[in-house]
Amino acid sequence: MPSIDTSFQNNHTCLRIKDPKVSVPFYEEHFGMTLIKKVDFPEKKFSLYMMCIDADESTNWAAKTGVLELCHNHGSESDDSFKINSGNGETLRGFGHICFSVDNLEVYCKKLEAKGVKFQKKVSDGRQKNIAFALDPNGYWVELIEHGFAKVEGKSEVSSAVFNHTMVRVKDPKKSLDFYTKVLGFKLFSTRVHEGAKFTLYFLGYDHDDAYVENTEDHGNQARRISVLELTHNWGTESDDTFEGYHNGNSGDYTGYGHICVSCDDPKKFCAEVEAEFPAVSWGLKYDQGFIKKIAFINDPDGYSIEVIPTTLLQQAPCCAHE
Repeated sequence: MPSIDTSFQNNHTCLRIKDPKVSVPFYEEHFGMTLIKKVDFPEKKFSLYMMCIDADESTNWAAKTGVLELCHNHGSESDDSFKINSGNGETLRGFGHICFSVDNLEVYCKKLEAKGVKFQKKVSDGRQKNIAFALDPNGYWVELIEHGFAKVEGKSEVSSAVFNHTMVRVKDPKKSLDFYTKVLGFKLFSTRVHEGAKFTLYFLGYDHDDAYVENTEDHGNQARRISVLELTHNWGTESDDTFEGYHNGNSGDYTGYGHICVSCDDPKKFCAEVEAEFPAVSWGLKYDQGFIKKIAFINDPDGYSIEVIPTTLLQQAPCCAHE
């Protein structure tokens, strides 16, 4: 396995958006995020908005965890034909949702409703009363769960929100788990089997404690983590020859989800080790070969992109206030 040191972390999740003037305030107001970096690429006609609950300016955005990267293609805000693929339609399914955990789920959701936030699933809907799904301005699903830390009956604070996880659907969990644990060095936090609905959830991420015991994490501890990756496996897809696979969010004209991102101190070394040890791994972009230098994109077994960046990336680029 490649050398994984303590600098490795799941840095960000990238989502394409239609209008930053709508999306940025949405995550600021409703989930306590702060715009910590905005980088414009006028020659490529897009801008990146880096948002994080941790607003500490002494740490570069690329050295943080729990960053939400909103990618705006210039002009989309006034283009009536521009559509986002949320990943949850009847076709082009793949990406599922991002998730925030909060102190008091029921009260938090009531506050969101009072502010006009739309819901795909309210706490009271269906059999699962411990989750809800809000909708962001682009139609992405935003799961809400409860971590219960410092919970006060009848109250909830935006400041309690934690950017907990990102979910994608996978065809073959064995292949996916091998990739994320052996190539990227993730730990398996927990597995949740839903026999009635015939699907299994796998939760992964970085934990640099040598004594950490995998696949033993309880809900409370996991709900307080930041930047977890959730893999959803619908039973039978791995052996279904007619199953065409999931949409990775980046192909065709109907895009949405972009990628998750791993940051570390020495991505050059990491990428070289991956190439040497796992020659069959597919690369969307090899290290330092793009117009943004010192980055790479690896493809997982389902074709989802994982960006690899240095913790110092774009450190000197000015942080612009959003318009």
